[in-house]
Amino acid sequence: MRNDYDLSKAKRAKEVPHLKKLQAESKGKTRITIMLDNDVLETFRAQATSEGLGYQTLINRTLRSYSGVYSWDEKVLRKIVREEVQKSMRDNS
Repeated sequence: MRNDYDLSKAKRAKEVPHLKKLQAESKGKTRITIMLDNDVLETFRAQATSEGLGYQTLINRTLRSYSGVYSWDEKVLRKIVREEVQKSMRDNS
């Protein structure tokens, strides 16, 4: 390992969108070490890149969905409200 690195051009985590978001959401999280199959990890990395997310965020969301504990974001809530409003309008006509 080198004794000195030139980090003058390195970005801070707050300048990288998904890292900034992770820092904001990191409260209540625990760092662990886990072994995953290479193909599984590559699949998550590819999907995360296409969605503009970090792969660890995507893995966390997937685990959360399978655990039955789901954190609802604005997009999901808006979809549910729209569906319920449409259903209510059909029922009242």
